[in-house]
Amino acid sequence: MTEKYVICVDGHLDHRWSDWLEGMVVRHEADGTTTLEGPLTDQAALHGVLNRMRDLGVAIISFRKVDPQ
Repeated sequence: MTEKYVICVDGHLDHRWSDWLEGMVVRHEADGTTTLEGPLTDQAALHGVLNRMRDLGVAIISFRKVDPQ
């Protein structure tokens, strides 16, 4: 089952990373963070995105599953 997630990271990621991050929408925030938002097919996809953030050396500020309602 696909779940929607919102992940906030430190710094501004380039929008071109969207494809590498399971197609999540990359949105730059005024406070210097980036919000990644979108559906992920399963826990493995979520772990993949989190691992890619680690590999890039990007600090994860928060992440949460969004209620589809």
